[in-house]
Amino acid sequence: MTDEDLPFVAALYRSVRAAELAMSGWPEEMQAAFFDQQHRAQHHHYRTHYPDAAWLILERGGEPIGRLYFHETPSDLHLIDISLAETCRGAGIGRAIMSDLIERAGGEAGKSMSLFVEPNNRARRLYLRLGFVGEGNAGAYEAMRWRAGGA
Repeated sequence: MTDEDLPFVAALYRSVRAAELAMSGWPEEMQAAFFDQQHRAQHHHYRTHYPDAAWLILERGGEPIGRLYFHETPSDLHLIDISLAETCRGAGIGRAIMSDLIERAGGEAGKSMSLFVEPNNRARRLYLRLGFVGEGNAGAYEAMRWRAGGA
């Protein structure tokens, strides 16, 4: 990911969060300012806390369709964020990407995979089907972990 990708990433962030903010009743310009501020804060947080992470733009046919951010340590592959364009959600793309990440983590002896998810996020059901288990709450998020062999 480069700075040239930031407009796409900001628009993607907005599309992922739009439904929840639509209920606010805020005027469009207020929503736009809020999305911009929240995206900048999230981007700064991710870059500050995971400077060595993989920052990938997902493409199909040469066009950006999502983002994938993850950080690896000797014992864990941590999914920072996966987001897909609205037209690509529910098409099995996220499942395929998660399966690839699990295979990557499982290929390393003893490596687990971790993530945080909002309890009402549709992706949570996918994570459970893929073998992730809840490890408790972390603020507004649920910590989840996958371990090779389900251990």
